[in-house]
Amino acid sequence: AKGGKVAVEGWAEASELGVIELAKRFEGAGVAAIIYTDIDRDGILAGINWASTLELADAVSISVIASGGLASIEDIKRMLQPDAAKLEGAISGRALYDGRIDPSEALALIKAAKGVDA
Repeated sequence: AKGGKVAVEGWAEASELGVIELAKRFEGAGVAAIIYTDIDRDGILAGINWASTLELADAVSISVIASGGLASIEDIKRMLQPDAAKLEGAISGRALYDGRIDPSEALALIKAAKGVDA
């Protein structure tokens, strides 16, 4: 998404189609999950666009996976808040590659939040 609209042409252009409108078209079509990437944040380590991601998750019955912007352990902690429980997960790329997120610390936080022995 770019500005709430579906991005096309290799993310270079935003269409007139809204993200939620497109997502609703896939309900009942057997789609297992939607990976929601806010391309304004992808790769710049600005943090996930929580408002838009959670708005999408609230609007559809399909599982939503957050993507684009996961920047720090604070985003992992935010993902574990009750209002984000509706999300299926999150994708991290650059923050893992450059060491901003310690995978062991992130997994320990997730396991503790879920009541699983570390």
